[in-house]
Amino acid sequence: MGWGLLFFGAIYLGFGALGWLVTVKILPRLGIGRVLDPRPLSAGQLRREVGQSAVSVAIFGLGMVFPWGLLQLGWARLAVDPGGWRVAGEIAVLALWNDVHFWINHRLLHSKALRRFHGPHHRSMVSTPFSTYSFHPLEAAMLGSVLLPPMLVHDFSFWALASVPVFSLFFNVVGHSNYDFFSRVSYSHWFAASRRHHLHHACHGGNYGFQFTFMDRLFGTRLSADAAQAQLDAFRLKQSQKAGQNKQAGHATAG
Repeated sequence: MGWGLLFFGAIYLGFGALGWLVTVKILPRLGIGRVLDPRPLSAGQLRREVGQSAVSVAIFGLGMVFPWGLLQLGWARLAVDPGGWRVAGEIAVLALWNDVHFWINHRLLHSKALRRFHGPHHRSMVSTPFSTYSFHPLEAAMLGSVLLPPMLVHDFSFWALASVPVFSLFFNVVGHSNYDFFSRVSYSHWFAASRRHHLHHACHGGNYGFQFTFMDRLFGTRLSADAAQAQLDAFRLKQSQKAGQNKQAGHATAG
């Protein structure tokens, strides 16, 4: 449990800080990609996200007692001396399962019964890399259960299981970055995950998937690529009008 706390805390802060540096400082200066939602962050948003994420890190870290418990009780076992191809295959399977598990829980969290527990995450209408673990404790517990079902049906290697929180958080940071890294790829491409999740936060529904699109396609919950266009156009128009008013006020003062 102690190692779990250190592990989840380190990857959250590491990936979050790297995501912020890349999307706020480096890529815009290089002219690579673009910001998806130009609206400003809400007051105190980053502080709130980090605070909520600290609780999630505690739940994920302390929650390591459950997979450990499955191993101690003999309900699950680790593969002994797995080969490289087996580890790679298990990681691929777990990546697909991670998307299925996320979609199911995310869809439940948007149901009438559980919506209020997902509200803290959606306070970040404009998401940031630090939004990734910004959950209500119940949501953190639901998402943190991802390893338990597969461990009951297959003897996975330690490295395959350990990879799940790493690639999960990496994809989560990309999805919450509010940045389009690959502007030329289609909206349905795997590399357009940040576009899809940006729309989920802007529209408060739809695009419940994680990195891939197959669950949203299968259940008809995929948003159109222009789902938030009216909101963004209204913001840009307001900003343009405000700039025009400030310009006129400046001319009047100068006169």
